[in-house]
Amino acid sequence: MLKVAILDDYQNVAQQFVDLEKLSGKYEFKIFSEPFLDEADAIDQLADFEALLIMRERTPITKNLIDNLNDLKFVITSGLRNRSIDLEAAKKRKIIVCGTDININPTPELTWALILGLARNFKEEFDNMYQGYWQTTIGVELKGKILGLIGLGRVGSEVAKIGKAFGMQVMAWSENLNLDKCKELDVLPCSKEDLITNSDVLSIHVQGGERYKDCITLKELDKMKKTAFLINTSRGPIVNEDDLIIALSTNVIAGAGIDVYEKEPLPENNKLRFLPNALLTPHIGYVTAENYSIFYNQMIEGLEACVNGKPIRVLE
Repeated sequence: MLKVAILDDYQNVAQQFVDLEKLSGKYEFKIFSEPFLDEADAIDQLADFEALLIMRERTPITKNLIDNLNDLKFVITSGLRNRSIDLEAAKKRKIIVCGTDININPTPELTWALILGLARNFKEEFDNMYQGYWQTTIGVELKGKILGLIGLGRVGSEVAKIGKAFGMQVMAWSENLNLDKCKELDVLPCSKEDLITNSDVLSIHVQGGERYKDCITLKELDKMKKTAFLINTSRGPIVNEDDLIIALSTNVIAGAGIDVYEKEPLPENNKLRFLPNALLTPHIGYVTAENYSIFYNQMIEGLEACVNGKPIRVLE
């Protein structure tokens, strides 16, 4: 039987979305619900597996990991893009890497939950309600404010539409901004500097990677309005985390809503956890029942296709 590892099932829910029992005659499954201690631990625990079903950007599938898993034949990831897989190393080893579809709407929805949570002081008011206090903060309205978007792709476009529904002015910048998309959505294209200095809410919606690494540092944060909010539901390294901690600690900006981090899971002692003006969620932008159903069922579909010699949704 083919030995298959299902990695990073943090919530222990994989079997709620796919019936592994009916496949038990063909595959030997093992579910890993905890992150590995380090790469050496991952290599040790995964040494005998021929297929990995992975949740994107949780356990990195590096060249070193690939080169040390001698029996590995297939990697199936959630989503159709996963920068934490070394595709070149997999190709050299003739390991087939496939993906799944993904709904993009959950991330814009979470983005707006974070924006609204900051605007109306949800973190403080929620805590105070449970402690018996009543109306301890004053919120701000979004109508008429400026929403700045770094990136106007599929996610950024949906965020822009909702911003318009709130009556906000929407601006956007990226290194490859689509001006036709700006015109279609009535979004004002601008420079990075103008976006940073004018936005009341600055929200990030570009892909990770070297192009946008440290796109937001203390230099950019210092130029933002002191009343502004920063939102990151994209990738952790786009914002320099140490600089963000400094900015929030010294009230350089009013607050930040963050779903993604430099290191995930976020360490328990990370200073972001202790800042009153940081509204944090544990990378749940894509974590919905609808997406998990797609992920796990299409992972199995992809695995079956690979075993039958007709792989689908292959990542190049």
